[in-house]
Amino acid sequence: MLTVYGATIVTLMMVFYALETRSPWFTLGFAISCWGSASYGFLAGTWPFGIVETVWGVIALRKWYKLYRAARP
Repeated sequence: MLTVYGATIVTLMMVFYALETRSPWFTLGFAISCWGSASYGFLAGTWPFGIVETVWGVIALRKWYKLYRAARP
């Protein structure tokens, strides 16, 4: 089950990353999927992967916030 979860999350990350230029909401989806990937890393016992994915999630969230604020009048 853990492998299926990890494969699903990484696939979602790839899809959201590919669609990021279409909407800020895809950037938010990417951030959330990064945290899902981080949880997979921690559950699988690969904590360095979990830490890196957590940081990527924070970076993506910050990017989403900037895009979201810029899109508002």
